[in-house]
Amino acid sequence: MAEIFDKMKVEFVDQDECVQVVADNIRGTGEVPERYVRSEIMSDPAIDDAKGYNLPVIDMSRLLNPEFSEEETAKLGSACEHWGFFQLVNHGFNGELLQQIKADITEFFNLPLEEKLAVAIPPNGIQGFGHHFVFSKEQKLDWVDLLFLATRPVEERSLAFWPTKPSTFRDTLDRYSLGLANVSAQLFKFMANNLGVNHEALLGTFKGLPQSMRINYYPPCSQADKVLGLSPHTDGVGMTFLLQVNDVEGLQIRKDGKWFPVKAIPGALVVNIGDVLEILTNGKYKSIEHRAVINPVKERITIATFHSVHLGCTIGPLQELLKTDQAHYKVLDSVEFTKGYFAAKLEGRSTDVI
Repeated sequence: MAEIFDKMKVEFVDQDECVQVVADNIRGTGEVPERYVRSEIMSDPAIDDAKGYNLPVIDMSRLLNPEFSEEETAKLGSACEHWGFFQLVNHGFNGELLQQIKADITEFFNLPLEEKLAVAIPPNGIQGFGHHFVFSKEQKLDWVDLLFLATRPVEERSLAFWPTKPSTFRDTLDRYSLGLANVSAQLFKFMANNLGVNHEALLGTFKGLPQSMRINYYPPCSQADKVLGLSPHTDGVGMTFLLQVNDVEGLQIRKDGKWFPVKAIPGALVVNIGDVLEILTNGKYKSIEHRAVINPVKERITIATFHSVHLGCTIGPLQELLKTDQAHYKVLDSVEFTKGYFAAKLEGRSTDVI
């Protein structure tokens, strides 16, 4: 995604305000600055106690086991078709690695501000520490600080934005990145099986599995009903993996026209379908709108990993799926598609239907 962004010449407004500092300044009696106040939260609240709205759970060990693979692949397809989200368990990650990456990310965000600014996002850049999607000085801002990095292919990394504190950060992130690349490649193959399409036809769009990570720090806010950690949006990629760094919840998905909170299973990866995969499947798999809300007393930290398209590809419904159905989406080249996604300012739906 970072390489595609470099080709697009999309301009952002410089924004060097650290939300963690803003949160510290208003703790107690201070008012939330107007730029962060989101009146739509009260008019579009989440349903907290809704039975039957727990995300499907997919077991990677069953997908890989010939005895159970067919049944679990059907469950995977159903989750992608009806939910667009699922929780992945038994994904093969070493527990020690997950604990280390959680510790490293937490330590980074606990560094003094001046040390985090050593890897700040440059003007009109996308990688580094700071804010994303700030297009105007009047625009409402999300209640989040982030660290965004291009992680794969390895040769496209900009290590100037990779923190050197803590000292284990780079190595840990590299190992986590490789593990997710392997998991995503496996999931794409099982999805192809479920869809009845050629593996290479699906994987070709994600040649080399371009990968980036957005590491999020959501400070607590005593006026949490006034702010949003992440505006409602869909992901303009193929597939996203979310790892909860701490046990504070905040992810919400829109289903049946209402918002529902996601209760993450400890150690699971929350996986969601992105706009690209919805288009490739001609709408069979769904890219679902989601948002992040803020806890009034506790910080929330997450790491979202995006698997995107490669430069030069075209994005449109797979031809094998059009033998029995008409195309519901336009065919776009990857740069045109991603530019449209960014121009939408990360708000709401972003896929184009014919």
